[in-house]
Amino acid sequence: MLRIISALILLVSSLTAVADTVKLADNAPDAYTVVKGDTLWDISGRFLKEPWRWPEVWHMNREQIKNPHWIFPGQTIYLDRNGPSLSLNKPGEGAAEGVAGTVRLQPQIHASEISPIPSVAVSAIAPFLTRPLVVTDGDLAGYGTIVATDEGRLNVGADDVIFAKDLVQGVDDWEVYRRPEPLVDPVTNEVLGNEAIYLGTARLTEPGVPATLRITSSEREISVGDRLIPAVKPDIVSFVPHAPSGKLEGRVIKMHDSLFHSGKYSVIAVGVGRHDGIEAGHVLGIYQTRPDAVYRGETFQLPEQRIGLLFIFRVFDRVSYGLIVESSGPVKISDMVRQP
Repeated sequence: MLRIISALILLVSSLTAVADTVKLADNAPDAYTVVKGDTLWDISGRFLKEPWRWPEVWHMNREQIKNPHWIFPGQTIYLDRNGPSLSLNKPGEGAAEGVAGTVRLQPQIHASEISPIPSVAVSAIAPFLTRPLVVTDGDLAGYGTIVATDEGRLNVGADDVIFAKDLVQGVDDWEVYRRPEPLVDPVTNEVLGNEAIYLGTARLTEPGVPATLRITSSEREISVGDRLIPAVKPDIVSFVPHAPSGKLEGRVIKMHDSLFHSGKYSVIAVGVGRHDGIEAGHVLGIYQTRPDAVYRGETFQLPEQRIGLLFIFRVFDRVSYGLIVESSGPVKISDMVRQP
């Protein structure tokens, strides 16, 4: 009996903690029907002031939340304000009797043209899910090398022909990379890793030694000596957003769509990784230092401000890549990242 009473007290305490800490968004709807193009982050933002906390209020267990195939266009998500909690029905079904929208989740077949709902916008991060990004020189040593270009041109681009050695047999599609460049902490100048420079893609047109390939796309000029790595399709997974459990602190070390600053839905690299306890799905706050204020000869250090949230989707030893999912201003090199 004492065990049962203790378990009930613990359950009530947990629910109370959620109710005290998870706040509903202003004008949160009672229900929302999922449509194509939605993300779990966007959907949760309709109900919660902090969308990244949606796993805390779902009527689903952690394993079900991890699986994106549980949530599809056409399903309706219901809000129980008493929890608060969110629950889900099957496509075309109404709310279950007793608790709005609560149904027993079980394996089911969906039409192939219906795509599951991802955690964040896949289009923004898909290229970064397969590129090697942080590597050593040795990581590129075992792959193909461009030995010549058509007509001996110094630099080539899309639709041009290249010739390469040491290609893996049976692979038709390739990605082109240049020698890695160091990723440096902007304050300590410590090298945290080396990032391979993505140049474009190529397709095998004629095997042999050397093999003949045609460049199918290029983001930068491609030259003799650049490396070829077999292209793979991105493994799109549904990351469960959650805050890091331990204390950590790092800095923004690189932008991937700008030299100096980035905004919402931009990909950036930060100087924390597996070594610091970071994992895919972690949500970090982005903080910016305000300049000191001077009043009548006296200097005041103003508090820093949180200017955004970063959703980590790929992790290396000391470097991670994340998508800026919220931003109230430009994110800059050396901005701090830590618990939200």
